[in-house]
Amino acid sequence: MDLKLTDSTMTIEPDAEMLSRTDEKDFPLYIDPPVELNESERTVLSSDGDVFWNFSGGKNGMSVGKCGSAVIGGVSYYCGNGYVNRMYFEFDPGKLKGKHVLDATFAVTETWSFSCDARWVDLERTNNISSSSKWPGPKKLDQMGDRKVSAGRGTHCSPSQPRAPIEFHDYPPEPDENLTPTVRSFADGKISRLTLMLMAKDESDTIAWKRFDDDAVLSVDYVGKPAKPSNIGPVVGNSHDCNTVESAPAIVTDSTPDLTATPQTASGGESGAKLRVVMDVDKKQSDGTWVNAMSEIVRPSSGYVGDNVKVTATAPTLPENTLLRMRAWTRSHYGSDWLAGPSNGSTTGWCYFKVDSKAPKPPTITFNTTGTDPYTPCTPDDCVPHGRPGQAGSFTLGPASGDVNTAYRYKLTSGSYSSGWSSYISGATAKISPVPPVSGTMTLHAEAKDNYGPGAGNSVDFVVKEGDGPVARWNFDETSGAALDTSTTDPDLRDNANLTGGATRTDQGRRGEVTVTPATETAPAVKTTDSGLKLNGTTSYAATTGPVIDTRASYTVAAWVRMDNPTRNVTVMGQDGVNRSPFLLGYEHNLKKWTFREATVDAPAGGSWPYERVVSRNEAVPKVWTHLAGVFNAVDNTISLYVNGELQGSTAFTTPWAANGPLQIGRVHWSGIYTDYFPGVIDEAVVWQEALTGPQVAQESSLLAADGKASVELVAAWDPAGAQGTSLTDGVSGYGRVLALSTGASLNDEGLVLDGTSGAGTTPGPVVDDSGSFTVTTQALVDGAKVLTKPNGYKAQVLGQRTATGSSWSLWFEKTGTRQEPEYDENGDPVIDENGNFKTITVPVGRWNFGRLTADGSGASVQSAEEALVDTETRLTGVYSAQDKTIQLYLTSDQQTSDGVAYTAQAGTGEFAVGRGYLGSWGNFLPGRLSDIRLWAGALNDSEQVSAVVGT
Repeated sequence: MDLKLTDSTMTIEPDAEMLSRTDEKDFPLYIDPPVELNESERTVLSSDGDVFWNFSGGKNGMSVGKCGSAVIGGVSYYCGNGYVNRMYFEFDPGKLKGKHVLDATFAVTETWSFSCDARWVDLERTNNISSSSKWPGPKKLDQMGDRKVSAGRGTHCSPSQPRAPIEFHDYPPEPDENLTPTVRSFADGKISRLTLMLMAKDESDTIAWKRFDDDAVLSVDYVGKPAKPSNIGPVVGNSHDCNTVESAPAIVTDSTPDLTATPQTASGGESGAKLRVVMDVDKKQSDGTWVNAMSEIVRPSSGYVGDNVKVTATAPTLPENTLLRMRAWTRSHYGSDWLAGPSNGSTTGWCYFKVDSKAPKPPTITFNTTGTDPYTPCTPDDCVPHGRPGQAGSFTLGPASGDVNTAYRYKLTSGSYSSGWSSYISGATAKISPVPPVSGTMTLHAEAKDNYGPGAGNSVDFVVKEGDGPVARWNFDETSGAALDTSTTDPDLRDNANLTGGATRTDQGRRGEVTVTPATETAPAVKTTDSGLKLNGTTSYAATTGPVIDTRASYTVAAWVRMDNPTRNVTVMGQDGVNRSPFLLGYEHNLKKWTFREATVDAPAGGSWPYERVVSRNEAVPKVWTHLAGVFNAVDNTISLYVNGELQGSTAFTTPWAANGPLQIGRVHWSGIYTDYFPGVIDEAVVWQEALTGPQVAQESSLLAADGKASVELVAAWDPAGAQGTSLTDGVSGYGRVLALSTGASLNDEGLVLDGTSGAGTTPGPVVDDSGSFTVTTQALVDGAKVLTKPNGYKAQVLGQRTATGSSWSLWFEKTGTRQEPEYDENGDPVIDENGNFKTITVPVGRWNFGRLTADGSGASVQSAEEALVDTETRLTGVYSAQDKTIQLYLTSDQQTSDGVAYTAQAGTGEFAVGRGYLGSWGNFLPGRLSDIRLWAGALNDSEQVSAVVGT
């Protein structure tokens, strides 16, 4: 193909003959070369003790094999005193994310050979390397391949042997060559980092001595991993209808309904994806069994679509008044073959529906042009934003032509938000006023019913404009002086807060590491550490010089707090009246809970000041980050409290009054004095002159950065590798927690070794607010020999937080069985018995899990998509999102389920434990090794952010 380059463009002219001879079913064609990974770290280890960390190959390269003396062709050659070298290359999996490896090749340039006679070179997988690695090097794990080669002596050989790339590739007749399956496991996240070693097969043979460059590369052919399709179900208006409850199926009136699904690949597998979607519908028989209602539909029937492209197909005639269920899955094609991904049937649930041609047809939805800036429907070409969150729309639902309806119901959806169906509204038509709680694209769904039952649905999209935003926001990230109000850039409108009474800034702000300037092609990202407001609990606070909000009108106050151990009431925020603040967002010690209070009158100290109060469901947890929000809604005359984005309750409040004094952060004006000073850290304090909706509060509590990713604060980090003693101190995060080790737990150069019977580590918990978003990670290795002795079904806890009676959350390995595998010797060669047969050994089989550990397996959890590799370090990362109320598990950065698993958080108490679990008593001990244990406040959003923040 012709290629034209300019400073800013690349133009490719496809070959006309190639296009003309390509079958229609093979379009679209993609320009997508194989992925190549260059090593991220490398070393050479020598038997004489030398280490060449991150060596430079240069002209001559570095050596492997024995450097001694030998006679070749009657000439004596001398290399050295007989030391032996081994060369290691370690790879990062970042470029393999979302890809299923079809084939892998390792290549490195041989720059010199001791002899023109070829000798065998082995490529072995080993444990990982570091700058402290010494001879004989990390443990060998498996043979990847071998090559008998000689290159680099040039004209000293006949024919000439110039330096040349040496490629290692699986040789099918030799089952011990495992490069492709190993790299596939690497791409799947089962192996956090891949280290490959070059060594002479015979390390006693000087003639096998060779030199290699530092240009090792791992190349793979791949296909994007198929993920569960989105937007599955019968077509309803502009949307789809997927009712996952069998007893409440959707209704369609056409016996040949349009079905839809949007095929997806896993994150990272989008480029060049050639996708089709398979749709399947079953019907339920009278005996309760399910059988096919139609043949599977594959769309497109010829050619392919890319990632996230909606596909629609018309079903054949389906039976009426029979319960039907639909599922769909993605096929990711390569050549004449494909990979099939998970369906909704096996993950989020089947889409249930019925065909009833006599039921009401989809109702009409009319947008009424009343009020200020009314909403308008999206068209195929445009969606114009109107209104704002919290502003009700006006719509009229009516009958389709020929229908006589008796009632209607509706709901709003947007992303993960759903209002749920309203009650039916009686009438031949219905005027409705739903309130969009967030900005962005909103879908209004409507269904009608008549005297005989419910009918089909309709839907329409409209876009909600952003709200006005806060009237004040304090990030506390200045180096000195007042805390700037960052809600506006106009100095005259800013409500800056002065730090007083010993108030300082700490580098333990809730946003953690903040990107100041994003990375470019030529420069790395510029980052800094977030700061927060540190208060001593006796005299320190921050305050504005005047009022920030009108407390008679609707308002919302919110902040992130990390409270030290309290001994009395403390306040996060209030605004001065003459004698007291009308509201108090804070903590009440006699309840040991968070509260939002509103005083009914600005009474003096000797008077009466009744107040209304909303109390948190769980007790407040000291020394962890928690998000609090209090809302006064002057329209509904209610006050509400939110903790970590979740509504705790609401109560009536009908007597607001004006407080015209300064806004206080970290104390409150009460009965004529300032009191209830906050001990700890406050960050991201925000005030709105409006009553935020529940989804808006949840969105605020997610603390998104400018790039749309969640901000996370590292609150614990223990690195056991190379440590000594009977405890581990967190010297990284700044929070300083100590992990105490029990008998059966020991430290070595590689990590925390656990014996599987008594070994564990604990620290007083909780380390994070378990009802809020958090992320936890570690490098884990399961000891195959020891777990083999455990019964099937044994659950070995890696990390977890307990409650008084069981597990709040856990990462664990579950042994699911055993199997026979070939036995290999230390060189990676199959072991043969006295009869010439390959010997086998029994190995344990199991999977990783994240969720709630229970004895009977009833706790919600995400399980690894494939079996775990025992005796291999695996990067495990568990994420709980309080906003979505879901959990997710990552192996390295490979997401283990397309959709997070629904999860109900339980507040933790007692110890955070490493290597053992609590199910009424301590047990579930892990036999193996752990390293790099870290926890963050905040939920990492996706594979990309996990890779960037957690690493490998």
